[in-house]
Amino acid sequence: MSAKTLTPTDTVPRQAPPRPPRPRAVRGPGRRTRSHRRPDRLGALGAAVWLVIVAVPLYYVLASSLREKSDYLDAGPLSVPHHIVLSNYRTVLDSGFATYLWNSILVTACTVALVLALALPAAYAVVRSRSRLVAAGFSVMLMGLAIPAQATIVPVYLLITRLHTYDTLTAIVLPTAAFSLPMAILVLTSTMRDIPGELYEAMTVDGANPAHVLRSLVLPLTRPGLVTVGVYTALGAWNGFIFPLVLTQSDARRTVTLGLWNYQGQQGGINVPATMAAVVLSLLPLLAAYLFGRRHLLSGLTAGFGK
Repeated sequence: MSAKTLTPTDTVPRQAPPRPPRPRAVRGPGRRTRSHRRPDRLGALGAAVWLVIVAVPLYYVLASSLREKSDYLDAGPLSVPHHIVLSNYRTVLDSGFATYLWNSILVTACTVALVLALALPAAYAVVRSRSRLVAAGFSVMLMGLAIPAQATIVPVYLLITRLHTYDTLTAIVLPTAAFSLPMAILVLTSTMRDIPGELYEAMTVDGANPAHVLRSLVLPLTRPGLVTVGVYTALGAWNGFIFPLVLTQSDARRTVTLGLWNYQGQQGGINVPATMAAVVLSLLPLLAAYLFGRRHLLSGLTAGFGK
């Protein structure tokens, strides 16, 4: 019996090539389980209630400012205006309210500029310095968050009179900026701590001095915090009432808050639409500030909380 020659293919049995693994189905962001498809009725109800709470007063203010006084008394405050008029705004501006608006704009702009100019280098020193004196100064500065402005109105009045700045816009700017500094430094410190330390070290190795690091690295990366501080300070300066009331006397130095208080006292029971027109005029700059900084507000307020 003759031996059968074996070829290499006969010695090793053939094996089928392994099948590639079946790709797992990737669930897209739009596909959710059945438990997640249920609408949040409680959340929708809460959002609707909150919308009504916010929208009704705004509608009342705007609609009342665009109607005549007789229409307001006959139809009611929440009815739709039959004839839209702008005479209420003309009445408010002719009564000197434009001066109050201009004073508030000056006070707000100067306060924001002063706070940003002082808070930015102070926060940079807190983040980069290892001195115990700087840390102690930061702790003392944060104590200002617990001191209300009403508790210091008498010492502030004495300081303003000694500085011979009573009944000036400077008398409003200085204490308003002082009470805005603690929060501004806290927000900017949290924002600067999010900057990686390697970036500071890289610029230091390249020979950059602290002023150059502050201008070229810190300033661009802390833009959300700067916008947040600016909007927060602007709101506080625009809505301030206690300092303009105590530290000013003449009508030429009154701000919007005092103007509304004075105008309401004169026209509140007689011409409600004109009073609402004054309220609308006082809201427009705040709305512009919010629209300008709304993209950076959330990131600026939450800076540092992820660490």
